[in-house]
Amino acid sequence: MTPIRLSLVVAVGALLSGCGADGEPVQPTVAANVGVSGSGTHVSGGVGLGKGPFNLWLGF
Repeated sequence: MTPIRLSLVVAVGALLSGCGADGEPVQPTVAANVGVSGSGTHVSGGVGLGKGPFNLWLGF
């Protein structure tokens, strides 16, 4: 296994072990928006995770 792949596996394992295995649960969030105007339609949205004071949001 290459050093980069090994580092990635260790980092993902650490991230997953800290994501609510015990203690406060992780709270998922989903949002979607559709806008209609004279110039067309616009679709946007995003997903997020929150645990305590830490929040991660990815929009599209």
